Amino acid sequence: MHLLSRRYAAAVHEPAPASEDSDLALRIAAPRGDAAAEAELCRRFAPRIRLYGLRHLRSPTAAADLVQDVLLMTLQKLRAGALRESGKLASFILGTCRQMVIDGRRGGHRRERILETYAADLEPAEETDESLDIERLQLCLARLAERERSVLVMTFYGDQPADEVGTALGLTPGNVRVIRHRGIE
Repeated sequence: MHLLSRRYAAAVHEPAPASEDSDLALRIAAPRGDAAAEAELCRRFAPRIRLYGLRHLRSPTAAADLVQDVLLMTLQKLRAGALRESGKLASFILGTCRQMVIDGRRGGHRRERILETYAADLEPAEETDESLDIERLQLCLARLAERERSVLVMTFYGDQPADEVGTALGLTPGNVRVIRHRGIE
C-alpha cells in the first residue's frame, strides 16, 4: 500500500469525534463566523471527500472538483445555519458527496440521451480554409503603418485594453481607440 493511500485510509477510518465536528459547525455558523474553523473543516474533510470521489468517479480531476464543490456547499450551508444537527456534520458531508455524484451522473446521462436523439439534426459547421484567412490578415497588417499595426496586435492578439496599449505606446486611451478604429477600416 502506498504512503499516500495510507494517509487517505487513515483520514477516512479515523474520524474526529462528533463533539469536535459539532464544535466546528457551531463556530462556523456563529454570526461573525470563524475562519480558523472553516480552514480546519476543509483540512479535516478534504481527504475523505477526495477518496470518495476517486472511488466513485474514477478520475483525479473529477475528485478534486468534487472536493471543492462539497466543501463550498457545506460552508455555505453552515454559514446560513441550515444544518439542523451540528453533531452530524460528517453525515451531512457524506450525503452531499453522494448527491453531487448522483446529480453529475444524471446530467451526463441526460446529455447522452439528447445527443443520441438530436445528433442527426445537427449540421456540421461549414469548413473554411483557415490558411487563406491567415494569409489575408498578414497582408492587411503589412499594409498598415507601424503605430496602427502595433495598436491592433496589442489589442486583439495581446488582448490588452486601450489604457494599457496607450501606456505602452505613449498614447492616450482615446487616441488608441481612434487609431484602432482607423486601422480596422
